[in-house]
Amino acid sequence: IGNTVLHILVLQPNKTFACHMYSLILSYDRNKEGPGSLELIPNNEGLTPFKLAGVEGNTVMFQYLMQKRKHNLWSFGPLTTVLYDLTEIDSWAEDQSFLELIVSTKKREARQILDLTPVKELVSLKWNMYGRPYFCFLALFYILYMVCFTMCCVYRPLKPRTGNKTSSRDNTIYVQKMLQESYMTYEDELRLVGELITVIGAVVILILEIPDILRVGAAKYFGQTILGGPFHIIVITYACMILVTMVMRLTSTTGEVVPMSFALVLGWCNVMYFARGFQMLGPFTIMIQKMIFGDLMRFCWLMAVVILGFASAFYIIFQTENPENLGQFYNYPMSLFTTFELFLTIIDGPANYDVDLPFMYSVVYFAFAIIATLLMLNLLIAMMGDTHWRVAHERDELWRAQVVATTVMLERKLPRCLWPRSGICGREYGLGDRWYLRVQDRVDPNKHKVMRYTEAFKAQERDNYDKGLEKLEINKNILYKKELSALSLSRSTSRTSSHRGWEILRRNT
Repeated sequence: IGNTVLHILVLQPNKTFACHMYSLILSYDRNKEGPGSLELIPNNEGLTPFKLAGVEGNTVMFQYLMQKRKHNLWSFGPLTTVLYDLTEIDSWAEDQSFLELIVSTKKREARQILDLTPVKELVSLKWNMYGRPYFCFLALFYILYMVCFTMCCVYRPLKPRTGNKTSSRDNTIYVQKMLQESYMTYEDELRLVGELITVIGAVVILILEIPDILRVGAAKYFGQTILGGPFHIIVITYACMILVTMVMRLTSTTGEVVPMSFALVLGWCNVMYFARGFQMLGPFTIMIQKMIFGDLMRFCWLMAVVILGFASAFYIIFQTENPENLGQFYNYPMSLFTTFELFLTIIDGPANYDVDLPFMYSVVYFAFAIIATLLMLNLLIAMMGDTHWRVAHERDELWRAQVVATTVMLERKLPRCLWPRSGICGREYGLGDRWYLRVQDRVDPNKHKVMRYTEAFKAQERDNYDKGLEKLEINKNILYKKELSALSLSRSTSRTSSHRGWEILRRNT
């Protein structure tokens, strides 16, 4: 019952009352430090009161609980060294990490805890010592891996075509080699080494990604921007395309260019995932994700309807015409592609002035230009501008959350020998087996004095403002000009009092 009440207090809107009641309940706990403590009992979701405060973004309760966990090591003048207990905070050897819970929640208030002590110092320590070097090395290794895969695709086994052309529009001169013909020369063996590296890399990607999907859940793993959801979809699809290409190569199946081209596009697009490790590029990747999976996905539905309607109209108009004179609409798939290019203004309106064009083509193309170019493209630009304005206010905050998520991911994937535990063991200070983070704080001795002067200035200006209001209420029947002069006199008096207060502060300093 006591543990249930503690969880309820964390969710209370009245933070001060919740903190007092929290202390009162813990005062009756018999096992305050043992494993049976009320603070260490999780709820049905596996969250202790401390983790629940982080998930809900209750910064007041979080700071209150951290004050109970800190130990003042020594103090010398304005310098103070404090040891913060990292139990439930550090993600090292934690199945349900506190940092991972914060970055995976949808509440913006929870991400504010990343700027509080000691979470901010712990993340900075982990990222600067281990996270950033390992992440940069991983980015370099992935780029070299993609260069190897690209070279294997560029020099894939081809041979000249020997069959006859089936139509005048057939432009194929090379075809894919059979498996027995693909690995005969030294260059083929060298390409085989690169292909083996590519396949091994795709298998490793699947081995690393599938356990996280099963642990976190597909909806949260692919749906969270901070956790890199879109990029996880891209890299898993890339690995699957590599395996499909390998099967088609081993079975000598024609058409390997389809999965190979998809893999090239997806693999190189995944390089943007590593931009989150750099402060200059990380916020822009967040902006791109928000625009693609927000504005662009909704816009594509409208664009598909418009393209489908006008492409059908263009195909019907040119169905009876000779395709050699105007071949952009010679069949229905080509009409769809040409209309798509017209929609994005990639090409101009196709026309051949040596022949008579149908009259309905001019009418339909006029309507298409008005709807597509002038209306819908400007609508997309306006939607993206609004998204940019909304995300710009929190993109730095989202980027810091991405850094935390990347740090937790690397700490979970890398061996323990490459990522030692952060902090100081409590046995060095007689505090048991728990781990602590040492934080040095500098207290300004003049800070409280300046705050008192500021409060005095505010009170003095508030009194002058109240006196001005009383004077206006007494003289409310006087002319409008006299009221303006009285108001300006009150304001000048307030400025004079404020100036006198700052002179006192300057002399004391």
